[in-house]
This record gives sequence, C-alpha cells and structure tokens, in this order.
Amino acid sequence: MSKVEIYTWQYCPFCIRAKSLLKKKNINFKEYKIDGDEDARELMIERADGRRTLPQIFIENEGIGGCDDLYKLENENKLDALLN
Repeated sequence: MSKVEIYTWQYCPFCIRAKSLLKKKNINFKEYKIDGDEDARELMIERADGRRTLPQIFIENEGIGGCDDLYKLENENKLDALLN
C-alpha cells in the first residue's frame, strides 16, 4: 500500500470530502491538520510546488493536488494504480 499524506483544515469541506473517499477505499493516510500553524502551512506550500489550496494530497511523496484531482483520478480509474 502506498504512503498517503493529506494536509487539511478542520472544517474545510473539500478536505472532509477527500478524506471520505480515502476512508471509503480503506486507504490509511497521515493527516496534517494545519489550522493556524503557519510553519506547517509553509511546509505544505513548499512540498506542493507553491500550491496554497487545501487539501493537498501526496501519494508516495508525489503531490497529486487537491480534492478535485483525487476524485478525477478515481473517476478515470487511475487512483487504485497509484495507491497499490
């Protein structure tokens, strides 16, 4: 199983939706809650090549983008290949 990491804010609807898909697929993930943590946010931005929106999702340290990107991969039947 691939290493999955997600940067989130507690009440972000896109973060909740992305985590819901990962949970539905029984994918273990490491969540970084960055509410009010500017150092963690800066690290996320650096890892995400300047992207500032949330969530930011990484599979095997490769940034795949946010919630819409995650669902696009799922809809195109490409997500499982990245996760396994």
